[in-house]
This record gives sequence, structure tokens and C-alpha cells, in this order.
Amino acid sequence: MERKIRVLVAKPGLDGHDRGAKVIARSLRDAGMEVIYTGLQQTPQMIVEAALQEDVDVIGLSILSGAHMTLLPKVTRLLAEQGMDDVLVVAGGIISDNEAAVLKADHGIAEIFGPGASTHDIVRFIQAHALASRD
Repeated sequence: MERKIRVLVAKPGLDGHDRGAKVIARSLRDAGMEVIYTGLQQTPQMIVEAALQEDVDVIGLSILSGAHMTLLPKVTRLLAEQGMDDVLVVAGGIISDNEAAVLKADHGIAEIFGPGASTHDIVRFIQAHALASRD
């Protein structure tokens, strides 16, 4: 029996809005993934530690606070330091196209999903890319 894709959904920083993260978590569960939701106000260290303990394939970061250019690169740097370069990292929130391009090109974020992104598109992206990283 094939193992389900394991996804950690986290809210880095002081952002107190988690409705979107909960919608995404539910959509991923409905698509057959195993989802771990860490809750609000997680530090990058807490997120990476949870990812390590839970042996996840994917980390989904939801951020609306504007601190994405600081917090997201810190998460990917800490993952690399732990030898977890194979973990797919995606993000969602209010992130400009220019900043999204920098996060993807320079900081290892696989994809950025902005407001109004289809949950079906998010599920399909994770299924395609998480399964590819396992091979």
C-alpha cells in the first residue's frame, strides 16, 4: 500500500489569521493526504522541528503578515541545515509577483499561491511535485 503524502501546514510569524490555512488543510485531507496543522504563530525553528519529527513530504506555509521575505527563506535555510532539501515547500498569502519570483529562484520555495488560488490547483501541484520528489 502506497504511503499518503504527508503535509505540514504552518503559520509562521505573528500572523493571527488562519482561516485560509484551515481551508487548505481540509482540501488536502479531502484529497487523501495526511495533514498536520501546527497552529498560529510558529517560528521557523518550530516549523522545521515539526517537519522533521513528522517526516513530512511537503510544508505549506500560509503568511499574511508581510514578513514572508524574512521568514520563508529562514525556513528553507533551516531545512537545508537539517538535510531536508527534498521537502517540497509551498506558500500562500499576500506576496507580490516580484517577491514570489525571488522566493522561488533564490530560496527554494516551489510555488506561491495567492488570494483566490484554486484548492484543486494546489492539490494537483502538491500531488505532482511531492510524488516526483519521492522518486
